[in-house]
Amino acid sequence: MLVRTLAVSALIALAAVGPGRAASCGNNASGFEAWKQSFAQEAAKAGVGARGLSALAQTSYSQATINADRGQKSFKYSYEKFCQVRGCNVIVAQGRQRKAQSAGFYASLEQAYGVPAGVIIAIHGMETGFGRFMGDSNVLNATTTLTYDCRRPQFFAPHLIGALKMIDRGMMSPNAIGAKHGELGHTQFLPGNAYVYGRDGNGDGRVDLNNQADALASTAFYLRKKGWRPGESYQPGTHNFNVLKEWNAASVYQQSLAVMGAQIDG
Repeated sequence: MLVRTLAVSALIALAAVGPGRAASCGNNASGFEAWKQSFAQEAAKAGVGARGLSALAQTSYSQATINADRGQKSFKYSYEKFCQVRGCNVIVAQGRQRKAQSAGFYASLEQAYGVPAGVIIAIHGMETGFGRFMGDSNVLNATTTLTYDCRRPQFFAPHLIGALKMIDRGMMSPNAIGAKHGELGHTQFLPGNAYVYGRDGNGDGRVDLNNQADALASTAFYLRKKGWRPGESYQPGTHNFNVLKEWNAASVYQQSLAVMGAQIDG
């Protein structure tokens, strides 16, 4: 997935797009096609061009995405159960190895963005098993479906606009593959965040979130922009722990990152 670094103000512009001021949400596929036509008007007002609008018109309702969205259970587990299911001990063991093997790279990330290696590695391991599985769903279908769905349309609308703008500018293919909720790459950025916070971590002049260096640099940059304070603790009760909430809203997820990060860095 190709994205470019954009100013943070771009995401503010995306967030200003209300989902379906002229479009009604739906809880099944019956109104999806009519909704797309209405949402296309809002997308055009937000600056989406012909390529993005054409891609939107060709999207399909993703029942698999809806099933996944309704079936999330692990975030309701206790910390112990969550870590058992998600393999925290394995992530820590492999994370320590990865840090030792690429110490210079992780040190450069911390120098540039102030975020410790343990946090970035823990996110990488938690999100995709260090890139072993980055999804099997069409990103645009998933993001469009969730913007249409009545459960959280206001949350997903900026990400749909971001995806359409990336397609419009040749930064992302309409056939891009990611996770069930439309997340992209090694650390699973939603499209609106990918559009704004993507960074070139390997120096090749472009940003590709399927490239590990780019994805990890983007992750560090995202946390820094969300208020990460270099050199400070990120354990529960601290400012930086609150910043982890910007990555994932589930308290058990935040706790796991704090614990695994400390163990990896230790």
